[in-house]
Amino acid sequence: MKTRVLGKTGARVSEVGLGTWQLGGADWGALSDDDALRILHRSADLGVNLYDTADVYGSGRSESILSRFLKEKRGGACIATKLGRRGDAPYGWPQNFTLDFARRQTQESMRRLGVNSIFLQQWHCIPTDQLRRGEVFDHLRTLKKEGLIQHWGVSVESVEEGLLCMAQDDCATLQVIYNIFRQKLTTELIPQAKAKNVGILARVPLASGLLAGAFKPGHRFDAKDHRHYNADGKAFNVGETFAGVPFEKGVEIAEQVRQIFQADQAGHSHGGATMAQMSLRWVLDDAGVSSVIPGASRVAQAESNASASLLPPLSAEAHRWLRDLYESRIKPAIRGPY
Repeated sequence: MKTRVLGKTGARVSEVGLGTWQLGGADWGALSDDDALRILHRSADLGVNLYDTADVYGSGRSESILSRFLKEKRGGACIATKLGRRGDAPYGWPQNFTLDFARRQTQESMRRLGVNSIFLQQWHCIPTDQLRRGEVFDHLRTLKKEGLIQHWGVSVESVEEGLLCMAQDDCATLQVIYNIFRQKLTTELIPQAKAKNVGILARVPLASGLLAGAFKPGHRFDAKDHRHYNADGKAFNVGETFAGVPFEKGVEIAEQVRQIFQADQAGHSHGGATMAQMSLRWVLDDAGVSSVIPGASRVAQAESNASASLLPPLSAEAHRWLRDLYESRIKPAIRGPY
């Protein structure tokens, strides 16, 4: 596993990390504690040392499972979590973003994770108006001074929000939706982040499975899976599900992506790589990305994801074909803040 420096944190992290939304056992389908721990340990065996979670993933279950993993692994992991999306009393999304709110949520995450301080705390896609006002950044600075967190960043939904955060000189990281379906960031955000030494964590890199070639037209998801109930953005930003592309259109375009990968494999040294690995490789080909953080619901997926670090870059021709596909077919289909 290759490593890269995570922005202003200065830490070297695995260029393929692990997103742990699915470990909460909700929104992606059921997952047992034992299976979750097997995924975590196998990822660590393969060199993964960056794990991204949030207090709302399974109402804290993801953080609690990570705590068990940390005790069994005994060090060496960088844990990034997030706050700001809880709506249970006395928190009150989307109104309550006070210092007390941030401190209490952070302390609760610390207890669930079993740590004395959080490596990276991130605001979790909070309203743009809160970012414009700016007090939320001061709250994280205070938590850092108090020793509750070591570094801070923001998970954002749009280029506009990312630029607002980067105006804060001490913002260490940005977490963004970045994949073949979301190429606007390639020119409008990531170069600016690199210039400011802001680490980029690329989430939803497989467009909720579309860019792994996992689905056929007409596929039906479980009612509790966000790919069912948020397919049109009814629960939260549509971009978090299939990168904002309508499912049936996404399946169609994903097949064109597969054909581009097959053509690239025929002329270069990517023989045997899966569509998911090639899609992750596309993200990693951007030197401005610090780490890509796909999820995994099975050990085999974790193994496949980690292997993307070992692949050579895609050809310049493949990148050009994928950019042309984005401009002609993908860009017009994207919905939601971007």
